[in-house]
Amino acid sequence: MQNKDDSVSEPVAAATSALTTPPECADEIFLQGPRSRFAEFFTLLRVMRDFLRGFRTLHFVGPCVTVFGSARIQPDDPHYELARKMGAAIAGLGFTVMTGGGPGIMEAANRGAKDVGGRSVGCTIELPSEQPANAYLDRCVRLHYFFVRKTLLVKYSYAFVVMPGGAGTLDELFEALTLIQTAKIKNFPIVIMGTDYWKELIGFIDKMAQRRMIADADLSLIYATDSVEEAIEHIRSKTIGPFGLKRVARARRRRAFPWLGEGGLC
Repeated sequence: MQNKDDSVSEPVAAATSALTTPPECADEIFLQGPRSRFAEFFTLLRVMRDFLRGFRTLHFVGPCVTVFGSARIQPDDPHYELARKMGAAIAGLGFTVMTGGGPGIMEAANRGAKDVGGRSVGCTIELPSEQPANAYLDRCVRLHYFFVRKTLLVKYSYAFVVMPGGAGTLDELFEALTLIQTAKIKNFPIVIMGTDYWKELIGFIDKMAQRRMIADADLSLIYATDSVEEAIEHIRSKTIGPFGLKRVARARRRRAFPWLGEGGLC
């Protein structure tokens, strides 16, 4: 510290100790600045563990379509039934239905896949308020970090269906949209369903194009409909032909290594 006359005064208090972080708060301050080298390395190992667990668990899931949506939707909600029908239709195309693995819209989509004998997988997340995995999953991986979960939901998918949801659903929608817009991933279709719920958001995206914040061509990256048939036809036309996907009666069975956490799907 310096006085106005530039003479140096004594420190207000001697630095006799350093601040440390309680272990239970480590995740809360993850992005708030540098920590000890050991703590940073331990975080890196946890991130690697999440990715490795996800890659091994989902290695044989096949081409997926991911359905995003709220965990708070109840089975008596019309959007639950819409998601269930969409899950069944996606499975009918031959895709594996992938979700965040929780209740609500996620459960409905996974349930729809199982209704028609399709394949169903989920990526659940550890939360302070426990969010159990739904009962309609063939394979499930539980993750610690949200960004790892989002990466996995994108990595295995050829299309994305966005049902009504909250902040998490918005995050997932714009994560996928940004990756497509910037050509970090291929031009996979994004279908928004529940248009009455999303109409303000769709209008705002149109406004971004009008204000030149995004290109007019970016508007074609999103297809909004409440029709399961229209959504499925859009996904079919944008994925199966363009990416050379083929429907086979019986897929060639690849060897799984259980000691790596791998497991096949029916």
